[in-house]
Amino acid sequence: MKRLYLLLTTLFLLYMGCDDESSCDVELWGECYSIAETDSLNLYAEQLTGQIPPEIGKLTNLTYLNLAINQLAGSIPPEIGKLTNLTYLNLGYNQLAGSISSEIGKLTKLIKLNLEYNQLTGSIPQEIVNLVNMTHLQLWFNQLTGKIPAEIGNLKNLEGLGLANNLFTEEIPTEIGNLKNLTGLNLSSNQLTGKIPDSLCDIYPNLSFLFSINNNRLCPPYPDCLSGNIGQQDTSGCN
Repeated sequence: MKRLYLLLTTLFLLYMGCDDESSCDVELWGECYSIAETDSLNLYAEQLTGQIPPEIGKLTNLTYLNLAINQLAGSIPPEIGKLTNLTYLNLGYNQLAGSISSEIGKLTKLIKLNLEYNQLTGSIPQEIVNLVNMTHLQLWFNQLTGKIPAEIGNLKNLEGLGLANNLFTEEIPTEIGNLKNLTGLNLSSNQLTGKIPDSLCDIYPNLSFLFSINNNRLCPPYPDCLSGNIGQQDTSGCN
């Protein structure tokens, strides 16, 4: 009877994609993963549904996590903040809602963060300024509100910043001119107001990949450095 039990257990583990009990530490979407051996998880366009399981936070050796282009809903679990070895996190093109978890600010090794094309609300969490190694931050096509935090100017390694197609208000922070490594900046289709800061001229020559501030409520006079690259603006509220 004991031998039969061991045989059935082995067959079950093999069926679940595991070769021993220790390699089946975490089950996600019907698959088993070893905490010790899993440093990369690429489930891009795998037709995943439901919420992101909080158990994902147990895979603490992950450096790469890609769950983009699925049908994931619900909020971003705070347990994601336990993945402190992550350098790449892509949750884009899903149906995630709620606010961006402040726990993301614990991922200080993160280089790329993609949350675009979701239904995220609320403001950019203050803790995101802890991600000083980040080169790409893509939050466009959500429903984010509030102002663009001035502290974003502390992320001096940023090369790409995409905040387009949200509901951001108030002025473009002067500190955005601190991002000397930016080659792409997209702030279009928000509700940004006031005047464009002159500090933008400090980085504009470097924005060879992308620059767009179209479809906001930015007021003239506009900086000469932009050479008419302002796009359409709603100036009805300008003095």
